Amino acid sequence: MNSEFVTSCVNASQWPDTDLPEIVVVGRSNVGKSSFINALCNKKKLAYVGNTPGKTRLINFFNIDQKWMLVDVPGYGYAKMSKAMLIQMGEMMEEYFSQRKQLKAVISLVDSRHDVTKDDIEMISSLKENNIPIIVVATKIDKVSKTKRVKALKVISQSLQIPLKNIYGVSSTEKIGFEEVLNKIYEVLEI
Repeated sequence: MNSEFVTSCVNASQWPDTDLPEIVVVGRSNVGKSSFINALCNKKKLAYVGNTPGKTRLINFFNIDQKWMLVDVPGYGYAKMSKAMLIQMGEMMEEYFSQRKQLKAVISLVDSRHDVTKDDIEMISSLKENNIPIIVVATKIDKVSKTKRVKALKVISQSLQIPLKNIYGVSSTEKIGFEEVLNKIYEVLEI
């Protein structure tokens, strides 16, 4: 897979002028979005991985194989930010999700070790209301014992009211689950 960073944006005037379909990665802060993007694209430093949550403050676009864009947006649910910054990020996300015609699906990351959050449920509900296809990815599955992984995915499925077959467990450290996620992306994009 050939992947490259294209640009970072704060508003629509900066979005890349392209017709490539876009898949957006969302999730709460510290769920592992940057690690997920790097592992999915098999590139160590494509997306910046920080030691503290809330590092992504812009919308970042990555060109994948000249066929589609992977889009990284700021994490939600991180409180250590000024109210003005939270409002600005909310407006930036709202603008993207309501206006970007290239948006084809959302990969919603949840932590497989924990219950889904109210923010996760609200995000999924909003995507469903707007008829945006959703791929749920349970990150850090390697931290769940092998005997409890299916149960963890079932809990996520029930909490989000998403069919179990649309939930994928992945581990960025063990590099497992990414082929299935890529296959689902290609199915959604019809490529």
